[in-house]
Amino acid sequence: MTILGIDPGLASLGWGIVQSEGGRLTHLAHGVLTTAPKSPPEERLLFLYNEISHLIELYHPEQAAVEKLYFMKNVTSGLPVAEVRGVLLLALAQARLVVGQYDPTQIKSSVVGAGHADKGQVQEMVRLLLGLASIPKPDHAADALAVAVCHVHRVQVNSVLEKYAHGKR
Repeated sequence: MTILGIDPGLASLGWGIVQSEGGRLTHLAHGVLTTAPKSPPEERLLFLYNEISHLIELYHPEQAAVEKLYFMKNVTSGLPVAEVRGVLLLALAQARLVVGQYDPTQIKSSVVGAGHADKGQVQEMVRLLLGLASIPKPDHAADALAVAVCHVHRVQVNSVLEKYAHGKR
């Protein structure tokens, strides 16, 4: 299974591609999409939509995972991220991908085992779980890989639970 993980943002959107096969995780690619702050919001959203669609065509993921919008001190700063999430969810739905959405506590808990882990702990675990020589950079890309790893773990747990629920051990 190939998963596209996304850390949404209007200025910087992190993405990561992870493959899960037989319980083993493999890093395929990661990066960040950046938009020009002075460009109109609709152009920035269109750019992100087109680039995510291109990544889907390039890597053919079967599933995707997106970090949820979790806290807004200021509604004005949270609205652009909500708009980005809408555009992303549209692109993922058009590609007919199964989509998981996770809040930061779920991601940290799944990757590190503690919902209040700090960013450095999460990044180091991503590095270890994916067998990378160094922590992926930039931070938004590492966060996107963590979202993808979280999704793999959640899918694996749900699969085990379904087997037990149907009496298959």
